[in-house]
Amino acid sequence: MACFIVPAAEAIVVTAAYIAAKKSEQKIQAPKLAQGNKFETEEPKITWSKRLSWLMGLLWGGVLLLAFEHFWHGEVVPYAPFLTAMATPEETNQMLHEMATVGVSMAVTVTAVWGVICAVAEAKVKAIKKSLKKDAA
Repeated sequence: MACFIVPAAEAIVVTAAYIAAKKSEQKIQAPKLAQGNKFETEEPKITWSKRLSWLMGLLWGGVLLLAFEHFWHGEVVPYAPFLTAMATPEETNQMLHEMATVGVSMAVTVTAVWGVICAVAEAKVKAIKKSLKKDAA
């Protein structure tokens, strides 16, 4: 019914955090670019904005697919109240229960998978750093 609303809310928050992180990183990089150090060699690293973009992709992709699936089955309609479960109080209670159980579990699972992705990526970056130090020595 409305299980996709919880990951959508998380996706909105993550998008705002991504925008803030991106602006912060650009402020840090701006002086380097102004001095002409565009190709300055830096240690390999994964920025927070890059990590958040991965989570945004996972969340927004899932939300769009779920919203389309619910629309396809007639649970989401293009007219008010938009969610057919909001037609009666009994259905609204069932919808809220589904959001609290299924929606939250989906959001937590996606975030946990993102955490694993970040951990694997960080391990690979550490391996690259170690390899670069070995080659430099």
